[in-house]
Amino acid sequence: MEWFTRAYAALLLLGQVLTHLFTRRLNVRNTLEQFAIVGTESVGIAVITAIFVSMVFSVQVTREFISFGASSAIGGVLAIALVRELAPVLTAVILAGRVGSAFAAEIGTMRVTEQIDALQVLQADPVDYLVVPRVIACTVMLPVLTLLAEVTGIMGGLFITTQVYGLTSDLYIDSAQRLLNTWDIVSSLIKSAAFGLLIAVIGSGWGLTTEGGAKGVGRSATTAVVTSLMAIFVVNFFLSFLMFQGEGTALQNGL
Repeated sequence: MEWFTRAYAALLLLGQVLTHLFTRRLNVRNTLEQFAIVGTESVGIAVITAIFVSMVFSVQVTREFISFGASSAIGGVLAIALVRELAPVLTAVILAGRVGSAFAAEIGTMRVTEQIDALQVLQADPVDYLVVPRVIACTVMLPVLTLLAEVTGIMGGLFITTQVYGLTSDLYIDSAQRLLNTWDIVSSLIKSAAFGLLIAVIGSGWGLTTEGGAKGVGRSATTAVVTSLMAIFVVNFFLSFLMFQGEGTALQNGL
């Protein structure tokens, strides 16, 4: 019952954020600070994850495609899987664990120590001061991190296919260019923006509804991450279903 109450509060918070974005003045200093926390400080882990996931995926796909006689499609299949699903989802999962939990813990601590009440006494709206900057930072920076993860992931796949399995770099790159299209990249950025919005709203919402002192802060951080992950996977299914209707033609172009 508590989870549903907090989820409803987060949904209301989303409505407040969207309203405040168009009607209130943006706190530039807090927003820039959140850009650094969400973006700059998350680059390393996002890139490392993308590289190793793509290399593992390359090992599994390349050996099967070579035995099947479809070496000309390896680069494209790896690029499609990475761009459409792996990069946006895994980067969002990383951000949910790293940033979403931090949002819930930080704001939750402010709630239980009555700092948010102090903001209201000073006539500073907690949504404008705390939530909106985090939502903007996550919604903008997650697509950037995803794009970076896609590029580095494709490079990781190139390394494995050329250095381990002896394929030529021209074959890999040509396959990726033929199978990937602009909509694949655009769809991944749309997904990432939606995931960033979910992470920020859920983390902030769970923080604002924290009760019970230090124990409550820890519970909020944990529950916020779990809820964010569930939301990412559910929303990813519906977005993928809507974005990729009909029969696929990518492999027809690549073989």
